[in-house]
Amino acid sequence: MSRISVCMPTRNGENFLAEQLRTILPQMATDDELVVSDDSSTDNTLDIVREFRDPRIRILAEQQFFSPIYNMEHALRAARNPILAPADQDDIWLPEKLPLIRQWMQGKTDRPFLLMADGTIVDARGEPSGETLYQRFSARKGVWKNIYNNCYTGCSMAFTRPLLELALPFPKGIPMYDSWLGLLAELAGEVEFRPETIVCHRRHGGNASFHRNRPVQQVAWRAALIYYLASRLLKRRGRSKR
Repeated sequence: MSRISVCMPTRNGENFLAEQLRTILPQMATDDELVVSDDSSTDNTLDIVREFRDPRIRILAEQQFFSPIYNMEHALRAARNPILAPADQDDIWLPEKLPLIRQWMQGKTDRPFLLMADGTIVDARGEPSGETLYQRFSARKGVWKNIYNNCYTGCSMAFTRPLLELALPFPKGIPMYDSWLGLLAELAGEVEFRPETIVCHRRHGGNASFHRNRPVQQVAWRAALIYYLASRLLKRRGRSKR
């Protein structure tokens, strides 16, 4: 059975964190791990994590990234297992999420591979909005489509260590880590979209969002993605020829 590292960046997440941890930990296997990287929280975030007293939790405290992108990168770098599953601090995982990821990724951990599944969008109280992640972001493969309108969402994806090794280090200036991983998987590996719903993604006004930024910033991010994707693939090609 393939082992999974759940990687969760946290920052001032006390409002929803305990509920999220109660949905993650019961479905983790003995050899799985939950890597929590905390980015300068000033509330009770770390106390909440420690109260669970679960030996599968590894806490990376006192980080000062002030960025969800590089805080997630830090958690991923510390992960030990062949399957990586990002987790937001404020979502609600459905009980079958990790068992399904384990099933769908069986036999695929030896190559760059990324899995996407659907999720229900809920409000701060956990009430469904009537919209899914796939519907909101027009989820489908396509490099240019996802450079312009990214559908890769970290809360509903999982990927293999070979893809992580290709993606590290995360470049400076990318809009979000999930678009970087998804596009790299399309260009240098394999992507599979599953129709199943595995998470309730909470939208409460504090979420990081590419689409809330000004058009000039969005253009700059798209240009940065194109540049860094090309650079990373050229570097990979050069290594393979040695």
